[in-house]
Amino acid sequence: MAFKPLHDRVLVRRVESDEKTKGGLIIPDSAKEKPAEGIVVACGDGARKDSGELIEMAVNAGDKVLFGKWSGTEVTVDGEELLIMKESDILGVITDDAAAAAA
Repeated sequence: MAFKPLHDRVLVRRVESDEKTKGGLIIPDSAKEKPAEGIVVACGDGARKDSGELIEMAVNAGDKVLFGKWSGTEVTVDGEELLIMKESDILGVITDDAAAAAA
């Protein structure tokens, strides 16, 4: 089943957190918090201004994003638990590029 979010909504797959701390302690599942970062799976076309003009999305499929702890609604698509949220719930895009950090 294909799923395409409408308007300014995005479909996000959570990125799983590490099983161990830096010191080597194993974190049990009951103590893990749900991660607040994920990968954008699909995006809607964007919001519309009152004039009807389309406001394009600032994120694209494949972007690694950071979002609020309580953002989004959990949905199951093809047996996989994903989040659907408004683009405004996304706090920022995470880049691993050193050049982007220097800019």
